[in-house]
Amino acid sequence: MSTASEPVTPVQVIDLEVGGMTCASCAARIEKKLGKLEGVTASVNYATEKASVQVPPGTTAEDLIAVVERTGYTAQVPTPPAPDPVESQADEDEDPELRSLRQRLIGAAILTVPVIALAMIPALQFDYWGFASLVLAAPVVVWAGWPFHRAALINLRHGAATMDTLVSLGTSAAFLWSVVALFLGTAGEPGMHHGFSLTLQRSDGLSSIYLEVAAGVITFVLLGRYLETRSKRQAGAALRALLRLGAKQVAVLREGREQTIPVEQLAVGEEFVVRPGQTIATDGQVVSGSSAVDRSMITGESVPVEVAEGEEVTGGTVNAGGRLIVRATRVGADTQLARMAKLVEDAQSGKAAVQRLADRVASVFVPIVLVIAAVTLVAWLVTGHPLATAVTATVAVLIIACPCALGLATPTALLVGTGRGAQLGVLIKGPEVLESTRRVDTIVLDKTGTVTTGTMTLQEAVPAEGTDRAELLRRAGAVEAASEHPIARAVAEAARTELGTLPEVTDFTNLPGQGARGTVDGTEVQVGRGISLQDADAALIAAQDRARAVGRTTVPVAWDGRVRGLLAVADGVKPTSAEAIAGLRAQGLEPVLLTGDHTAVARAVAAEVGIERVIAEVMPEDKVEAVTALQTEGKVVAMVGDGVNDAPALAAADLGMAMGTGTDVAIEAADITLVRGDLRSAVDAIHLSRRTLGTIKGNLFWAFAYNAAAIPVAALGLLNPMLAGAAMAFSSVFVVSNSLRLRGVRSRSGAGEAR
Repeated sequence: MSTASEPVTPVQVIDLEVGGMTCASCAARIEKKLGKLEGVTASVNYATEKASVQVPPGTTAEDLIAVVERTGYTAQVPTPPAPDPVESQADEDEDPELRSLRQRLIGAAILTVPVIALAMIPALQFDYWGFASLVLAAPVVVWAGWPFHRAALINLRHGAATMDTLVSLGTSAAFLWSVVALFLGTAGEPGMHHGFSLTLQRSDGLSSIYLEVAAGVITFVLLGRYLETRSKRQAGAALRALLRLGAKQVAVLREGREQTIPVEQLAVGEEFVVRPGQTIATDGQVVSGSSAVDRSMITGESVPVEVAEGEEVTGGTVNAGGRLIVRATRVGADTQLARMAKLVEDAQSGKAAVQRLADRVASVFVPIVLVIAAVTLVAWLVTGHPLATAVTATVAVLIIACPCALGLATPTALLVGTGRGAQLGVLIKGPEVLESTRRVDTIVLDKTGTVTTGTMTLQEAVPAEGTDRAELLRRAGAVEAASEHPIARAVAEAARTELGTLPEVTDFTNLPGQGARGTVDGTEVQVGRGISLQDADAALIAAQDRARAVGRTTVPVAWDGRVRGLLAVADGVKPTSAEAIAGLRAQGLEPVLLTGDHTAVARAVAAEVGIERVIAEVMPEDKVEAVTALQTEGKVVAMVGDGVNDAPALAAADLGMAMGTGTDVAIEAADITLVRGDLRSAVDAIHLSRRTLGTIKGNLFWAFAYNAAAIPVAALGLLNPMLAGAAMAFSSVFVVSNSLRLRGVRSRSGAGEAR
């Protein structure tokens, strides 16, 4: 009997690269075989040719590889990317699988064109033209079509059937029938002619040959598979580009000297040099120097960001300005770039609910097609038609039914959609997230750090009568520059920005809870709430009332025994927040502002950005309750936040979106990470996710509708087998091409367009 104190059996995940799959039913077979191992759960993705396998302790990658190989496929543990990846299209084509397909396709096309021409144009049919066609078609069927026959034989040994079974059976039947007709029938007699028809025609059996069907189907299917393979490579290009961003070499400082080493040897805490134009090797903190850093490939922002001593920089970004010395804070798999790549790869390798349905259909589809083909053969013979006609209709059924499009419908759209998201600074954790975005109707926004900047800024400086505004800022800024308080830093930063260098302060004293005072230019200046406005100008009192009404913090400034002015400080609204809220409304979402701040402050921020519903003065632990209350109302809730206190609410929401500028805890709890920290990214995330889901559904509709409509047409003899092969091949190309359209999704905020 188990008890609550018993430990849970740990589970680890092993990733494998799987070779030899030709359709979704192959992936389903491998999943099924791996799943028979005790405690093992597998997810095999046909488009990415990868398997993600959850295994209990004691199960090794070698055990899994052995199972895959016994099933008739190849498998290996993924190898790390090459140090100097090749990027040109020409070199991409040197992929062994792609090169083999291209060679077979070119050879098949050269031999097939005259075979089809002879079959379709009676004027070209010289004496013994059928034997000439046989000589040309034989290498196409045997050599070019060998991958299909080999796969069919392997599957037969394992008692399984895939699309290769359909292609091999169909083309072999057409080829063998033609050989028999030429040598044992009348098709090889001198002067024998026959025309070409889009549909089946009654014949006297062994007077007709179908070599154009056998060769044409092999060629068209090879063309479809070649285009499909190239398209799958293009679909994964965004992830490969992400993986290529990192620097390969780094100039590390050791014992006061620069030493160039591979980036893999860089350790946390080491300092390295980044010159203008170089890629920053890893995440770190600037120790010396200042520069502008181009973060466009990480965040999508086209404008370089200024960094100085003490500020954080991200590996993979480009130093666009001066020389920097950076101390490494994260290396290897812990860097933001590596984590981004892992998130994208996991999302592409996963499966949405719609794909799992498609996989189940594909796993039983081929056996059903074989039954339909057998019924077609028997039905044509029983109704008195010649064997040649019955075989031709059967071949057409086998060829048209190949479920390539069905297997590619979901994974290719996921590949392109998640890859495009990475370019726009939107990281989608998994395919199931797409389902959530479709249903979301309410979006809850944390205020601080999400709608607002999360840092205090000076909003207003009101001088008393007879006091110069610049002098007010100069003296207040000088005193506050010596303090570490967030409000003090906001005042000092605003003064420096507006006036430049501030004077030195002497005799500085911090007054806990009351502010601070110090001597500036020989005059004692006091700044803070400890100053009474009782005898101040009426204008200052009115300014204080006005500032407090909108939730701003007021800071009086005094010297020479008089109140000289009033400073109003607040957490400023991000300049893009109002635009983002409008974009979310356009997506059909109702925005709700959620904050622990005072109601007056929250309502002021909400009014500024266009939010009507506000939930304020909520304790961090009550944010989950606020989200569940909305769900109780029947709302499907998305949540956007950035802090540790937002993590539980992000997890509780139907869709959690974390600002990439926030804490690791929030990012881990979320379904989508918005890398740029710009609320407009939430608009991009919803838009792209919905477009991707729409593309998946469109692809699945096409794939199902195509097979549902085409199989009866072929069975009734209304479709020539060669045209069936062409239609089957191009259905796959259509699905992949439709998915590739997602690469053109544009950011609603202009992110990523600079590239």
